[in-house]
Amino acid sequence: MSTNKTYTVAGTSVSNGKTKVRFAQDYVSRFKILNKNGHTDIELLELDSAMSKADICKMLMGHEKFQSEAQQSAISEFVVRNIRGGSTPAPAPTPAVETEPAVETETA
Repeated sequence: MSTNKTYTVAGTSVSNGKTKVRFAQDYVSRFKILNKNGHTDIELLELDSAMSKADICKMLMGHEKFQSEAQQSAISEFVVRNIRGGSTPAPAPTPAVETEPAVETETA
């Protein structure tokens, strides 16, 4: 992530059966928007101070309200996909295997 944005509200919600991490500046506005758009299991926290997404994810991983398997998975997936140098390592790419071309020789 190349920006240094900070957020004062964070949490998770479920939309179309998929749990995702949510970030915002205003608790009430974000809750209303998520609810209006049909999200379920909305779990948001107002943070004590503004934090970056990386710091929020670290905090959410250890917070008692975000310990379900779906929430932990969503947070980990967000870290892997969006945060450089995250605590959860991304899978290493598989190296390309070079094969030598087959050489045919004719014998008379």
